[in-house]
Amino acid sequence: MTTILAKRRRERRLKMLSGVAFLLVPPLLVWLSIALYNKDFTDETSVTVRTSLVGNDLHEGAEVKLRGVVVGRVSSIDADGSGARLHLELDPAQAKLIPADVRAQMLPTTVFGERYVSLVSGSGAAGPRLHAGAEIAQDRTSDAIELQQVLRSTMALLTDLKPAELSATLTAMSQALNGRGDQLGENLAQLADYLRKLNPHLPELDRNISQLAAFANNYADAAPDLLNALSDMTVTTRTIADQRANLSQLYDSTTAVSQQLETFLRANAPNIIELSANSVGPLTELGRYAPEYPCLFHTLKTLVPLMDRALGKGTDRPGAHVTLRMVANRGRYRPGRDAPRFTGTGPGPRCYGTPYRAGNAVDLAPNGPGEHTLINELSLAGGQDLVPDWGALLIGPLYRGAAVTVTGARP
Repeated sequence: MTTILAKRRRERRLKMLSGVAFLLVPPLLVWLSIALYNKDFTDETSVTVRTSLVGNDLHEGAEVKLRGVVVGRVSSIDADGSGARLHLELDPAQAKLIPADVRAQMLPTTVFGERYVSLVSGSGAAGPRLHAGAEIAQDRTSDAIELQQVLRSTMALLTDLKPAELSATLTAMSQALNGRGDQLGENLAQLADYLRKLNPHLPELDRNISQLAAFANNYADAAPDLLNALSDMTVTTRTIADQRANLSQLYDSTTAVSQQLETFLRANAPNIIELSANSVGPLTELGRYAPEYPCLFHTLKTLVPLMDRALGKGTDRPGAHVTLRMVANRGRYRPGRDAPRFTGTGPGPRCYGTPYRAGNAVDLAPNGPGEHTLINELSLAGGQDLVPDWGALLIGPLYRGAAVTVTGARP
């Protein structure tokens, strides 16, 4: 009986221990997993990184990489007024291979991913190695600064583009291009071929674009005039619209006149043709004398005021007023000798100067031969041979300074 009771006690005690173990083992496994994840049982090399800007995408536990290989993690981040201090836990085996002059960059894993710390080696394999407690400076080279600026601008752009909508667009593009790689490759190959053929013509294309720019500048300069012309055209169009009734009547009248003109031309077509044929000769002759027309019309134009003055226009004595000037006697007319001759030669039709005088003016100097001849002609009707030479000396003072005027009768 005692043996049975002892056996039952042992079984009860074993069950109690098993229950306690069942309750303790799961929490112990969870703690062990966390400790292993946090590498509490692993010796690590602790270093710090001094940076002026961390960003919202760098968190504790972020990876630390060297040439794309994970060599540690970010254990904590301490921020102050001038920047932040990153505490890094590096794998001791990897830390022995990292040069002491490495610099740190904070880069994103993807466009929308979290940031990680990228270590950039400066001296390569030579030089001292990184040790625990070392402080790593931020990479401030021109390339790193440009990269940071590009990433910052890209993130600002992607933020404005709304990542969810951009992701949906990229997904749609991915689905549209899925399975069309061969076709896309052929299109790219054809595009490359076209561009290869276009390369020799790039200088000419550049010249054409430059000329196009100059042409566009000319249009820009002419734009105000063009706008004014369009504005004037608007007024003209509005006027035409307002006068459409009158224009309709004009079109009807024009149609009627055109029909009448057609009837007239059909009825008189033979006469018009004959008139045109008969007009060739007169028109040819008129064309021959065409050089004289300008001076003829000009002379007629200048003759009008002269005739008005000669006829006393605008005066109290209207009529013909003529001033006669005496010229030397050229003798009586002798038939056959003094008759005009037309030889058919000469300069042809042309403009002659005006005024045109047929005779030569006489030199009427006092007591000169011209004066003697004129006085003898005026004194006796029998001729100058009947007047003695001294007659001009007696009569000359009477005629000298006098004028002969023939005045027509009043109408």
